[in-house]
Amino acid sequence: MNFKSFNFHPNVAAGVVAAGYVTPTPIQARAIPQVLKNHDVMGLAQTGTGKTAVFVLPILNRLIEKKTACIRALIMAPTRELAEQIHQAIETLGRKTRLRSTTVYGGVGINPQIQKLKRADIVVACPGRLLDHINRGTVDLSKLEVLVIDEADHMFNMGFLPDIRRILKHLPKKRQTLLFSATMPTEIRRLAGDVLRDPITVQVGITAPADTVRHALYPVAQHLKTALLLKLLGNTTAESVLVFTRTKHRAKSLGKKLAGAGYRSTSLQGNLSQGKRQAALDGFRDGTFKILVATDIAARGIDVTKVSHVINYDIPSTPDAYIHRIGRTGRATRSGEAFTLITGEDKEMVCAINKLIGASIERRTLADFDYKAAPVTPQRKAPQRTRCGYQTQRSKPAHEPKGRVRKGAFAWLSTQEAKAAGRAELGGRC
Repeated sequence: MNFKSFNFHPNVAAGVVAAGYVTPTPIQARAIPQVLKNHDVMGLAQTGTGKTAVFVLPILNRLIEKKTACIRALIMAPTRELAEQIHQAIETLGRKTRLRSTTVYGGVGINPQIQKLKRADIVVACPGRLLDHINRGTVDLSKLEVLVIDEADHMFNMGFLPDIRRILKHLPKKRQTLLFSATMPTEIRRLAGDVLRDPITVQVGITAPADTVRHALYPVAQHLKTALLLKLLGNTTAESVLVFTRTKHRAKSLGKKLAGAGYRSTSLQGNLSQGKRQAALDGFRDGTFKILVATDIAARGIDVTKVSHVINYDIPSTPDAYIHRIGRTGRATRSGEAFTLITGEDKEMVCAINKLIGASIERRTLADFDYKAAPVTPQRKAPQRTRCGYQTQRSKPAHEPKGRVRKGAFAWLSTQEAKAAGRAELGGRC
């Protein structure tokens, strides 16, 4: 089977050729025909399975048949990075269609978005900013024909479901709806039941990672994680490494430490401006940065086929999140490595991941690493003592009283009092 069997409009087929698509992935082969038949579809697939083309190509094929000056397709995504990735896919696959796509998300000016919304056929949006436009009356979705909710489980994890339900109230009841998710928690099943009409369910490769990925666990004490990570990076021939941390602060801190150790490293976390986030992503894609440190949420939308290693600096919070993370490597028939640093507190999660995968992940140690090294205790600066008196640096105010010398943390002495105190303590040397 190849993409010609879908009988796309010639201008859409030209985009397929330009993108280098030849053989459909399993979810593309099974879902695209159902979408083309105007069925509602619930797609269950992990990252890296090619699901973006499942909805982008049929949308382009549908909209090119009848051009009207209004928004006819809405794609909702959980993060700015994923929204941009989808937008870029639309531009690549739809380059011959003259259909216009625009992105809508927070962190950037709203006025340029208002102008682009007036001319858009397809909108790729994050729920929060889209709801802002709806409330302002700067977007018209009354002629919408197709709604796509992508990464629904992460929408739920990020707290977007209430916003999505508010947005749904402003959409036509008569429409085609496509929902994609890697997992199906109760809340997503409930949402699917509310928005899909007699859906066709297509499920591909959720419960197991790609066969091209090799896994390993590295037991280590919490205070030695960074040292072990540096050792692993030094022992590994890696093209491109994605490192996951649990918190934004740790992603930022670890990115700086790796850069300080001489690695071409950057971090991707929620506190960055959109410009810096995009620069980090672009640098990782084009090889400027060899290592990208990110949180789960910030990493949504990273689509880099040449990631050779995924390293879990912190173990993920759920087994499904583990599958999501390591789905970033071993793509497009390439082999990949997935390393996870684990502590004694991670025992239950390791068991849950093993159960999901259906096998026990290999545990490894490095022969030349000191696993018994003690934690380094930062030394506090001792209080500074003047030659005649007492003065603690940490509690020194911006402006000291004229002619007074500080004693301890609270008291102030006159110059004469300080001299007397100094003589008594320093043996009369003052």
